Amino acid sequence: MLGPLEAWHDHTAVPLGDQQQRFILVVLLLNANKPVSPERITEIVWPDNPERRTLVRGYINKLRKAFDGTDAEIERTPTGYLLRVDEEQIDSIRFDRLRAGATRAQQDNDQRRAVDLLREAVALWRGEFLEDINIDRIGGTEVIPPDEAHLDALGDLAELELHTGDHRSARDRMRRAVRIDPAHQKYAELLMRALIAGGDRVGAIKAFDAASGALAELGLEPGTVLRNLAERARRGEPASSLPSRPGGFTGRSEELAVIEAAAAGSDERRAVWISGAPGVGKTGLAVEAAHRLRHRFPDGQLLVRLGGFTPNVTPLSVSEALTQLLTELGVPAEQIPDTVGRKATLYQTHLYGTKTLVVLDNAASPEQIRPLLPEARDCFAVVTSRRLGEPDISEHVRLAPMPAAEASALFQRLTGPSRVRGRSADVAGLVKRCGYMPVSITVAAALLRKHDRWSLEYLLGQMDDTGTWREDGAAIHASYRQLDAQQQRVFRLFGHLPGPDVDIVGAAAFIGRDVAGTRKLLHELHEVCLLEEVAPERYQVLDSIKEFAALEPPAADALERLLDFYLVTLADAVRVAYPFDRSALPTVERESPQAVRFTQENEALAWIIAERDNLMAAIGHADPDHAWRLASLLWRHFNTANRFDDWIDAVSSVRPEDDYGRAHVLYRRSIANDRLGRHAEALDLAEQALANWTRRGDVPGEAAALCAIAVSAMQLGAHDKAAKHFEAALTKYQQCGDLRGQAHALSSLGYINEQHGRYDIAVRQHQAAVGFLRECGHLQGLAHVLNNLGANEQYLGMLDEAITHHLEAHDIAVELGDNCVMAYALTNIADAHRLAGRLTEAVHHHDLADRAAAGLTDVELQASLFRDRAATEKDRGDLGAALRLYQSLLDVAAGNGNRTHESYGQIGAARTLHAMDRHAQAVAHWDAAEEVLRDLDQPEADEVRRERAALTCACGQR
Repeated sequence: MLGPLEAWHDHTAVPLGDQQQRFILVVLLLNANKPVSPERITEIVWPDNPERRTLVRGYINKLRKAFDGTDAEIERTPTGYLLRVDEEQIDSIRFDRLRAGATRAQQDNDQRRAVDLLREAVALWRGEFLEDINIDRIGGTEVIPPDEAHLDALGDLAELELHTGDHRSARDRMRRAVRIDPAHQKYAELLMRALIAGGDRVGAIKAFDAASGALAELGLEPGTVLRNLAERARRGEPASSLPSRPGGFTGRSEELAVIEAAAAGSDERRAVWISGAPGVGKTGLAVEAAHRLRHRFPDGQLLVRLGGFTPNVTPLSVSEALTQLLTELGVPAEQIPDTVGRKATLYQTHLYGTKTLVVLDNAASPEQIRPLLPEARDCFAVVTSRRLGEPDISEHVRLAPMPAAEASALFQRLTGPSRVRGRSADVAGLVKRCGYMPVSITVAAALLRKHDRWSLEYLLGQMDDTGTWREDGAAIHASYRQLDAQQQRVFRLFGHLPGPDVDIVGAAAFIGRDVAGTRKLLHELHEVCLLEEVAPERYQVLDSIKEFAALEPPAADALERLLDFYLVTLADAVRVAYPFDRSALPTVERESPQAVRFTQENEALAWIIAERDNLMAAIGHADPDHAWRLASLLWRHFNTANRFDDWIDAVSSVRPEDDYGRAHVLYRRSIANDRLGRHAEALDLAEQALANWTRRGDVPGEAAALCAIAVSAMQLGAHDKAAKHFEAALTKYQQCGDLRGQAHALSSLGYINEQHGRYDIAVRQHQAAVGFLRECGHLQGLAHVLNNLGANEQYLGMLDEAITHHLEAHDIAVELGDNCVMAYALTNIADAHRLAGRLTEAVHHHDLADRAAAGLTDVELQASLFRDRAATEKDRGDLGAALRLYQSLLDVAAGNGNRTHESYGQIGAARTLHAMDRHAQAVAHWDAAEEVLRDLDQPEADEVRRERAALTCACGQR
């Protein structure tokens, strides 16, 4: 039945007669081993000819003859004819049973058997269900074809084949499947996964393009899973930030079994929370488990160290943790949103449809990790913490000290059998002295390895000499006592290290030695497991060891040396990475012999990224002067990466002691708050910054603060105040010869004039700004201003000139790799084509703009895309689509308080609803549009009033 209707016996086809006879046979097969009355057969096969009931007996007799000598027979019962047959002989029933068996095998974690059963099931299909039978003649709508079950089985089988590593079978199976149904997203997903697993990234991208084309024909966009897979194909290897596997990992078999069972389960709590005392081996167990689970989570394995209980390190905020995770997932810094909510949404979107493992190490509390736990059903998290987890979010593993036998086995494995052969009692005593804690056992083993003349008794004696030091720290204390004075000093300094780690050069500054001497000292501490090398020449101290190292206060000059190193190196890195910001940077008069100097932008930026967390931690441990300068220098990186909340959190405790420092911090806090939509707060901060700059007589600072005031005032609708401050800023920039600043002020004045319909003035101001930017070579600013210039030329009907300028802006954006400016240029080009009546070209460029903006979270850009596309859809006559886009624009405006966007959304929605004859709904939008335009003092306010006055419908009634 799973194909043309056929019957076979002993490899010989059974003749089934004419079509009427075959109809009756199918009715009996669909009711196998159940009686069907002649009246019911007649009703099904000949619904309009009840007199044909007399034919049923004749066809039944012919079928009996056909089945003579086979295992099937047709019996006459008091209630009708009954086809008695082994149901295993009917392919449709056997198909269902094989699928059910595969499901049970999966539940029993027998993946291989599940694959075998599903392969047998899908092999039963020879075509479409009863493809040579008219379904209307065998029951019509009462017959439920198993076609969807077939599609599900194909997908389930490919999924299992991928899981068991047979990606070639999955690939070949899905290639055939997508040819049958090119728009089937699940098939396309499985094919892409199989191709990626086989290393064919180009093939995966082609599969995505084919699926996208098929979906586009149906008016659909590819789903999140397909888009994520396409991004992975373009990026290459899946993300993995797991450290190397712990050397000498021993025991914990029961705990590993719990973790692996939880990862394999279908429980909604897709996480395991490992808790326990410091030094008990939580991180080691989590990393070992993560390596064992890699095959289950081929799409990525991420690890974030949350610093919940690390001495002298502020626990990672949720925002910072999400930023790290998004970065690991390949999201470019400029595409990471600036609020926790949006970061969390983007993070969960990237995980959706993937099999990704997330290790959240050293959590401070359940609240810290809740937004970080994957919501996707095929993802999994392993959390470690000293605190107990909450039962609603995870399976729980409470890690106790190791069993005595496992602790002894660990020590023996780390030291080598020759040193401890026949000494099991001594080993047992030693690991007991270590409190059966893996970290202490590791330190003790390292000490014994280093001193090859030491006996176990001598090592035990050294540990016993630690006196009242707690039992599980005796090995650390004994190891410390074996260090020379210089090594002890360095070890104690690391107890007060601000930040999670330090590289070899920073360590040299911290210690006060040259790099070669520092390398030797750190190597010696690493040799006895008191330091961990987390990357080449980058070191950290495990938390339980760091607590011991931090018992004595640090030398004050050491922290100052490290802060000087960070400050001087950061100043040079920012100068090279962001050359157009040099005039706005604070002065740095400190010196550091170890400071790094940069000549290449990429090297400078790489250093900032590598040291970002250490620099943030240093701000919290620094004196006021170091703190505000570090914060101000770091600002540009956080601004570029849209991490405003993170920067604001980092500088919340910074208190500069003079006008110069206060001005720098207030100015940057103003910009950060403005970008976050907190315009009133930003305005107040900018005015405070201006007062500080004015007291100092700092003209460039005054100009920057005046622009910051103007930007926030403009966002709040105070255009006259904004224009006044931009004009004052322009004068200041002219005084100090800042071409880039003059261009910024002029272009901003052009934007204000555009809002008030003074397009000819705006064009002249943008043209002047273009000249300044070409002269100083600031390409990114030039691209922005060219877009603004083209927008005003459109208002004046200069469409060809506008398109020329937008195309130049687009080309610059492509050269810079700036997708945001690229999308602005493309939507502007689309608008110009719309105004010229070239609607097909307009739609094409809108599509290109949407692709360029994919993954970006710039609210202003999103508003522009909604507004421009809505206008095009309205001109095309698709009023429903236009209305939805205007409503989306209003949602954006409500989210960030931008009243200009609100005015566009309200008037657009009003005009669209009027065109749809939905006048009662339009009235509220007309009223809101008039109110906003009046508040903004826009000339369109009078135009809207006149437009409404001419209307005779409800829209024009007051």
